[in-house]
Amino acid sequence: MQIQSASVEDYILQIPEDRQDVFRKIFETINDNLPDGFSQGLSYGMIGWAVPLETYPAGYHCTPGSPLPFMSIASQKNFIALYHMGMYAKPELLDWFVEEYPKYSKRKLDMGKSCVRFKKMDDIPLELLAELSKKMTVKEWIDIYEKNFKKK
Repeated sequence: MQIQSASVEDYILQIPEDRQDVFRKIFETINDNLPDGFSQGLSYGMIGWAVPLETYPAGYHCTPGSPLPFMSIASQKNFIALYHMGMYAKPELLDWFVEEYPKYSKRKLDMGKSCVRFKKMDDIPLELLAELSKKMTVKEWIDIYEKNFKKK
């Protein structure tokens, strides 16, 4: 389910009402805790944070001419999804998150390679998401991206 919108606020207003408050809290938690240098915007039908082209002119190899994506949040049909490319690319960060998750939530972690799914709106581990958001700088993300993903 992709939400087509012109702004973050418009995106949030299109989310089912019972999810809007918690989605806004997730957005604010990430936005307030990411290190300087990431830009926030809409891409791929989600709200996302990326390394802007001014900082990394090479951009994203999958979509030439676009900023290098880092984190995104989306309202899907049955859950809120958090995508964090750093966890996908840096096993130590993924291990940290998996180990910490039970300390912040009584729910079982529902996760794919870079996607965390939140199905119950009453148990979103905002403190953990704040910590996760702080864990990787723009420079570290670019270095990891170039090492692991960028086509040579």
